[in-house]
Amino acid sequence: MLITIRRLILLLALSAASLATAQAQQKLKYPKTKPDEIYDAVAKPAVPVSGLQGYADYLEKNQQYPTAALQGGQSGTVEVTFVVEKSGSVSSLAVKTPVSPVLDAEALRLIKGGPKWTPAENKGAKVRQRVTIPITFNLPLGAGGPAPMTLDREESKPAVSATGLTVVKADQPARPVGGTDAFFDWLQKNQRYPALARKKSVQGKVMVEFMVQKDGSLTDAKLVKRLGAGCDEEALRLIKAAPKWEPALYQGQPVKQKMVLPVLFHLL
Repeated sequence: MLITIRRLILLLALSAASLATAQAQQKLKYPKTKPDEIYDAVAKPAVPVSGLQGYADYLEKNQQYPTAALQGGQSGTVEVTFVVEKSGSVSSLAVKTPVSPVLDAEALRLIKGGPKWTPAENKGAKVRQRVTIPITFNLPLGAGGPAPMTLDREESKPAVSATGLTVVKADQPARPVGGTDAFFDWLQKNQRYPALARKKSVQGKVMVEFMVQKDGSLTDAKLVKRLGAGCDEEALRLIKAAPKWEPALYQGQPVKQKMVLPVLFHLL
């Protein structure tokens, strides 16, 4: 009986020692969460409060294609890295894969002005997490200075297609008189925000395609991307009423050129 009791005591002691060792190993393997540590991988990643689809919709609706990028034919994907704080706000924004200064700046603006996130969790506690989001800028067909232009049969010296048209690269692209900033300022000053869009808090951009004629007038305006609530009609009205541009030049002669530009609608 004494031997049995001694064995039992020994077994209990060994069990206690094993338990203590296991606990120590567990603590070494799973250290406590550090308050200011930034995690790349966590048990429960951070997600936008509006959900991934809602966040994607926000990016698409609020993206403003910079005028300089449109005129310069710049496009691509800007990867932005940032930290989702425990409060759900974002901080430490940086461009991971730059494309151009104006596109990089617009990508940062989008992320900085976006909705809050649901913070990440690790071991049941909220933690800071590093997140990377790609922002893609797709140049609309016909937008930008380097875009090709269509010449009438009588204007073109190169061989033409069966339709009587040929496509060449402008020696000097069409551009607004006074510059693109002056043109977009004119659009904003003369814009009549549709009552329905204001009532429904509709904001965004309408992409309009138009032709810059040889005399600089803007014609053949049509919608490429709609917004609705009266914004589409207002965008067309603005382009049709806009001041003349400096026409595109090919071999020193003015020619017609097709353009695509955004008309922005933002409530103050």
